[in-house]
Amino acid sequence: MDAERVTMLREVLSATGWLERTGELGRAVRVSARTPGGLLLVGTPGDDPWHLAAHLDDESRLSRLPALSPTLVRWSPPPDAPAHLRVGLDRLEAARRGETLFVVAEQDAPVPLLERVDDARRTGATILALEGGDRELRGLAHEALTVPPGDALLSFDGAQHLVSAAAGQEPARRPAGLGLRRRLARLLETVSGPTVD
Repeated sequence: MDAERVTMLREVLSATGWLERTGELGRAVRVSARTPGGLLLVGTPGDDPWHLAAHLDDESRLSRLPALSPTLVRWSPPPDAPAHLRVGLDRLEAARRGETLFVVAEQDAPVPLLERVDDARRTGATILALEGGDRELRGLAHEALTVPPGDALLSFDGAQHLVSAAAGQEPARRPAGLGLRRRLARLLETVSGPTVD
């Protein structure tokens, strides 16, 4: 999907709440992806998330955030594939604190995947999910977005485009000093008590 189509999709969805929801998940991807190779992207057995991996890789390059470039984890990688396409499910068993496991599952995730996700969560990995209505997967995720099958406004593929685009966007900045001013005001109020008219 090119930039023009994404812009049209955003215009169509502007009043639906989808932009906010996909934006939240995209920001969660951006914030949680801290180290190069630490964003693990996995799908279901019959559906590796190639498309999302390519878009996140593009966003990583364009925004100069190497940590946003995902490691595509595959169910059955061929042994003769290039190294970056040979990463199997055993990589999920090595997931640790500071890494992010992003599960993309339009259909319900199978039990072996849910078990690996649960194990990764227990070892401290951040779990994100883009799913089509899988309650168990959503229950394991720190942040999840459900795209119901047959949604009239947004397809699962369209949601992936919006999430990856949001992951590449720099967050809006607060005016300089605003955070410091608020903290100082709270400190003064704590020390001297609230102001009375």
